[in-house]
Amino acid sequence: MTAQAGGAIPPHFRPPGTRMAQSTAEVRTARRRLRRLRSDLDPRERADAERAIRRTLERLHVFRRGARVALYLPMAGEVDLRPFIYEAWRRGTAVFVPRITSRRRGRMAFVPWTPGIAQRRNAFGIAEPASTRRRASAVHLDVVVLPVVGFDRRGNRLGMGAGFYDRALRRRLDPARCWRRPRLVGVAFACQELDAIAASPWDVPLDLIVTERGVVVPGHRPDPEHTR
Repeated sequence: MTAQAGGAIPPHFRPPGTRMAQSTAEVRTARRRLRRLRSDLDPRERADAERAIRRTLERLHVFRRGARVALYLPMAGEVDLRPFIYEAWRRGTAVFVPRITSRRRGRMAFVPWTPGIAQRRNAFGIAEPASTRRRASAVHLDVVVLPVVGFDRRGNRLGMGAGFYDRALRRRLDPARCWRRPRLVGVAFACQELDAIAASPWDVPLDLIVTERGVVVPGHRPDPEHTR
């Protein structure tokens, strides 16, 4: 990997003890720099990293028969998991993807992604189902695999800033509910790690983060089984 891609953010970008607050100009700058950092990865390094990430997801048994799993269709620079979609179909996994229902309100739904489905391009240029008629509530999904712009080892996620995922998954924050479904698995390159992200009350934390270096379990060291 490049000198910056092993998890080390340049000193001018990540000073010791920095805590990212998602409403500041500093965070907007950090978001732009992280996106550029991942976009600047050498194509061969990127391909190797994406293969490693897919192997780790395979070991986590995310895609199993009968499971209901939400994936994402990548924007430029994000980890590309599209090869998994066809494998998931082959195994009998029900695949869902985000579909924006209101850009103005930051709303999205999870909609089945099936072979031959009618598609459209949303305001961000991403393919998505043309219809929301068969949408699923997040609480009826087993796993949501979602992209991150930045992450820390407490499971906090720096997203694109629009809050689509936080709104869609807000029931995970309900203290009256004992379950924590669906399981939230963030996917990123190791270079996207930050020292700390100051979470807002509405931010939904991740259960796991998968990078090419293995699995980060929030609050713990990387899982040694997945860092070899």
